[in-house]
Amino acid sequence: MTSRFTFKGTSLSVNRMGYGAMQLTGPKVWGPPRDKDAALAVLREAVARGVDHIDTADFYGPHVSNRLIREALAPYPKPLTIVTKIGFLRGDDASWYPAQTADDLARAVDGNLETLGVDALDIVNLRLGDSHGPNDASIAAPLEALAALQRRGLVRHIGLSTITLAQYEEATAIGDIVCVQNHYNLAHRDDDALIDRLAADGVAYVPYFPLGGFSPVQSTVLSEGATKLNTTPMQVALAWLLQRSPNILLIPGTSSVEHLRENMAAVDLTLPSDLVTKLDSIGPA
Repeated sequence: MTSRFTFKGTSLSVNRMGYGAMQLTGPKVWGPPRDKDAALAVLREAVARGVDHIDTADFYGPHVSNRLIREALAPYPKPLTIVTKIGFLRGDDASWYPAQTADDLARAVDGNLETLGVDALDIVNLRLGDSHGPNDASIAAPLEALAALQRRGLVRHIGLSTITLAQYEEATAIGDIVCVQNHYNLAHRDDDALIDRLAADGVAYVPYFPLGGFSPVQSTVLSEGATKLNTTPMQVALAWLLQRSPNILLIPGTSSVEHLRENMAAVDLTLPSDLVTKLDSIGPA
């Protein structure tokens, strides 16, 4: 895997194809996996195949994905970057709700440190907005609280999740931001301007839900392209993201070793210019 990205202002460099641990939990990101041994095998296979950054959150499960990562991989190989998220919690009914006060964030950092079994968190994404997506609220208070935890040495680098371009600009006045994690894929391109701004600033953009939500037209174009390239539609969709901008990092999740291998093969897939043009032109559904 030769496609790499170095985070702005750091010596931290990762392969652009990572792994997202959300699907290791039970249905609706709640409870333990149906097959724990399979979940552990996926994590070990990912690292064996060159994945050196894993995305997780202690509210996945809750506490499930972090503990699986620790059981599968600790003591952690070097270099392995674990990126976690804070800013939300789970209700007893598996609901999601914001938890972004200074006390909330301090407890979340402590929880991630404990379940991952580390002394400091490599990258912490501050998950903002609400369950429906970004909003226009100021992010100064929670970001300043997270920056205070960084100054204590509990957090090495800070990222943001589910934000707008205006909120990113607000954040840059408070501290260094190394990555942004938002909803983006072939069918959902609201962040085009944000991606270009981050690329100019040397900041990583990590799309969540990189697969899915495709219209029938988009699915047809993906399938036709995949047939010509002797690959799968999902590999084409991932390759399109990698070719969209050099600051895009991918974290497709799966609980299947076979599916993991298919996802990672997208790194070696170069889409011809005519297919890229066609995919670009069909735009959002």
